[in-house]
Amino acid sequence: MSVLPTPTAERPAGDVRPLPPGRGGPGGSGPSLLVSRALGLGDFATAVPALRALERALPAWHRVLAGPSWYRHLVALAGLRWEVLPTEPLCVPDGASAPDLAVNLHGRGPQSTAALASLGPERLWTHGHPSAPEWPGPEWPRGVHDAEIWCRLLRLHGVAADPDDLRWPRPPEWADRSGPGDPVVAGDTAVVHPGAASESRRWPAERFARVAAHLAASGLRVVVTGSEREAALAERVAEAAGIGPRAVLAGRTSLDLLARLVAGARLVVCGDTGVGHLSTAYGTPSVRLFGPVPPRLWGPRVDRDLHVCLWRGGRGDPHAATLDPGLEAIGMEEVVTACDTVLAAAAGHAGEGAVAGRAAGERTAGEKRISEP
Repeated sequence: MSVLPTPTAERPAGDVRPLPPGRGGPGGSGPSLLVSRALGLGDFATAVPALRALERALPAWHRVLAGPSWYRHLVALAGLRWEVLPTEPLCVPDGASAPDLAVNLHGRGPQSTAALASLGPERLWTHGHPSAPEWPGPEWPRGVHDAEIWCRLLRLHGVAADPDDLRWPRPPEWADRSGPGDPVVAGDTAVVHPGAASESRRWPAERFARVAAHLAASGLRVVVTGSEREAALAERVAEAAGIGPRAVLAGRTSLDLLARLVAGARLVVCGDTGVGHLSTAYGTPSVRLFGPVPPRLWGPRVDRDLHVCLWRGGRGDPHAATLDPGLEAIGMEEVVTACDTVLAAAAGHAGEGAVAGRAAGERTAGEKRISEP
């Protein structure tokens, strides 16, 4: 039977005690684990190291991830083995039974913690919140990368977790259910992703267009990606760049197809958004534009020579309805220069096998803080 590590603050490393059998597994036959993470693409990607750590620590347990239904695709792409239980943010998962262990990888609480606690788990791992002393846990860390937040929580409970375990396996060939007109692109492709969840993190479309035009003029095939609701934005970028409507893939790509595009691209250009996390996962060179949130909190932690993160150094509201001043201050020429630099560096590594064999000590993404004019 699997055993569960108990908090390292209370017990020596390696000292474990078994859980009562037969509470929440299929048919009540074994121990069960339920993790809450009902957020977006980037949020899923930064939780992958913690999810992998729980898999390794509890291989025989029935593992349930409470999140959006489309997380099923991401679970498969990341090479994970979890059942996904469709759940809305901050809601109690419908149809969930009381697990032996519930882990809050959603947020700092108290709402997300209350939702898990309502299931009556045998144990609940979460961060503490001043307004909810009935659910004790470590204090929410500030100034820490999101992947490290969740791995640190697990380590406090005796589970070994590496926040740099961010890479995903290459997308399988079957993910490209393509015909002759399918948008999967092979060869020298640049993915330009102008959208973001909020206006504060959305660099101006006309600047993305000028970058796309530069990449196309350099010989790359440029595609403009986005969600269905970002299709109009992608069309504006493609039209202004002069690359034609066939370059617009916004609203036309499944998650599997988007993963194939990013994994096979020579370059990704985007803001602080989920596609950037895919480029980290697949080791695809990228140029990322940060505004209200610094790269050290949400940027790539690994493969520092593959990614350039441009940031003015300021902080703001990542959910604001207006463009962040720091993001607005990043000029088009700076982004073009960064793209050329990243492409040249990637070309230099292509014949050396360096992309697949990064040194373990390369832990931090290349961050370029732009000086104020």
